[in-house]
Amino acid sequence: MNELQERGAPGMKCKFIDFESADWNHLDGFEDRTIFQTREWVRFVSESQKAEPVLAEFHDGGEIVGYFTGLTFARFGVKVLGSSFPGWTTPYMGFNLVKEASRASALQALEVAVWDALKCLHMEVSDPNFRFEDGQNLGFQCAAYSSYRTDLTKTEDEIFNSMDSACRRCIRKAEKSGVTIEEAHDLAFADEYYEQLKDVFAKQNLVPTYDVERVRSLIKHLEPSGRILLVRARDVDGKCIASGIFPGYNKIAEFWGNASFRSSQILRPNEYIQWYVMRYWKSRGVSVYDWGGGGTYKEKYGCVAHSVPWFTKSRYQVVSKLRDGAKKAFEQKQRFLGWLQSKRVEPRLKAEE
Repeated sequence: MNELQERGAPGMKCKFIDFESADWNHLDGFEDRTIFQTREWVRFVSESQKAEPVLAEFHDGGEIVGYFTGLTFARFGVKVLGSSFPGWTTPYMGFNLVKEASRASALQALEVAVWDALKCLHMEVSDPNFRFEDGQNLGFQCAAYSSYRTDLTKTEDEIFNSMDSACRRCIRKAEKSGVTIEEAHDLAFADEYYEQLKDVFAKQNLVPTYDVERVRSLIKHLEPSGRILLVRARDVDGKCIASGIFPGYNKIAEFWGNASFRSSQILRPNEYIQWYVMRYWKSRGVSVYDWGGGGTYKEKYGCVAHSVPWFTKSRYQVVSKLRDGAKKAFEQKQRFLGWLQSKRVEPRLKAEE
């Protein structure tokens, strides 16, 4: 056990600092930095969620040992700290700490400051470098963000050959069918992507969990930074049949969204896009491709299951119940809107027949 861990949280102090005037070059230099902690991403979440950025600095023994990134917002009069929070299309945020610092100690110091300085009644923190016991030992409820990851430090041949044979055939079919991949840099991309996304959700009688304005906001904030890859797949006639959004920074690239028209999926543009994306980020020195959540269909790409701890705690038990109730209500709303949309489509299809 190192010296910081022996001293524990009492030796680590949390101080909130101004988001706008922070030394972002210093922050972005941390080895454990991810795209979701960058200034551009936080501004995107702030705009799309009407949330206030929060930046904390940690001191131990008179030295700065790291930082924390999150946002606060209010729901039903309850002030909440999220880092991240369900519905933000941001799987994790959390801490950036020097190697010797304890994440458990930082979490404990943060909790005290969240209740006392920020006056929040609920907090959620997900950090890819957490261990589950970091939160469990401090009384946090522990869940997980479950995803898959591909090791991009392997050679291209090793990555390709780790895919199952059917997946490799799909990529070859797309190439032989004349499907091409192009990188996009225009805001109009958001509308193309979203039309395809609606078609994806309609297949399951659902509607997208976010609107097109969120996609526009994401592109507006991230595209100028060069930390996001937007791609279109076109068929041999030049029609855009699939698209995808893949942010990345430092060691990790992320699968944020991928969509396609069902009528063109026989050309296998989605598999072709994923193969392009993995090679793109590998060539830029990224070592991990995170597949953006669960879905057993992703296993065909030869990726490995991966979980990130997600800790939640409320100052009062009733707040925790409100949070769980709100989550269930949102899921029910999405199912209802999907059913309603399917009923609107059916009469039009019959009329066309």
